[in-house]
Amino acid sequence: MNAQSPTAVTRAEVEDFLFMEAELLDNWRLKEWEELLAEDACYYIPPNDEPEGSHRNTLFIVADDRERIRQRVIRVLDPNCHAEYPKSRLSRIIGNVRIVSVEGDLITVTGNFVAHRYRRYERMGEYVGNFRYILKRHGASFLIKERRMVLKSHELGSLGSVSFIL
Repeated sequence: MNAQSPTAVTRAEVEDFLFMEAELLDNWRLKEWEELLAEDACYYIPPNDEPEGSHRNTLFIVADDRERIRQRVIRVLDPNCHAEYPKSRLSRIIGNVRIVSVEGDLITVTGNFVAHRYRRYERMGEYVGNFRYILKRHGASFLIKERRMVLKSHELGSLGSVSFIL
């Protein structure tokens, strides 16, 4: 790809964006995180037995469009949200980031994550998986058009709830 092209993107740019997103989520700065989403954003967590399935014909753990994401943020930030009161302490590690394709202003990115969740009176939860994002170039940065988090766990029950934004 020509470095002069307006659609040129580097892995470092993408990694910086993903690291910043992880920091916002880990620190419960969900209103700021929402600003990273395109108006047509989607957030998916497929079942672990159909990681490449479609939310249209498979029961997903999460299959949210932009409005459902907005509602999820409102609910989880509400002090009456017992699943997250007090708020879990979170720490994400993002790695093996790869740019898979660039088509116009859309960039498909894959990688791995580990999310550690510490919650009072519960044992630590460790969520391990891979992700696929479709990012949309937005000025000098990106917006998230699609966010797909695939958990590697064989059995999800032992992880507890996924009341936070994975």
